[in-house]
Amino acid sequence: MRIVRLIVITGLVLSTAACSGGLGNRFGFGKDKEFFDGQRYQGSAKSDRSDRHQFVASVRPVSASFDGAIEAARYEGVKHCIKYFGTSDIIWSVGPDTPRDTLVIEKDTLSFAGTCEE
Repeated sequence: MRIVRLIVITGLVLSTAACSGGLGNRFGFGKDKEFFDGQRYQGSAKSDRSDRHQFVASVRPVSASFDGAIEAARYEGVKHCIKYFGTSDIIWSVGPDTPRDTLVIEKDTLSFAGTCEE
């Protein structure tokens, strides 16, 4: 009976650690596992601490898939707005609806600019 209890407790501890990001990140669960057009992108959204409403979302490598990079940059913006304001409503000054031939790509990085709406 003690062995069964030990197995159950060990299983609970490991599953809790995996869900919380402890062991999960080491084994590929949880963080940064989103794919866009079959590709993974490194991305971030940055803003001034004094005004989190306005942000710039950047992703790379655009060369992996232009369509995927557009969706990944949108995703980074949405994550930012949800984190700071609890909403995914964004007014894009440069974003997913901007004509593709006018988007600026520098060093294989695509950047969008937007403002979170409350």
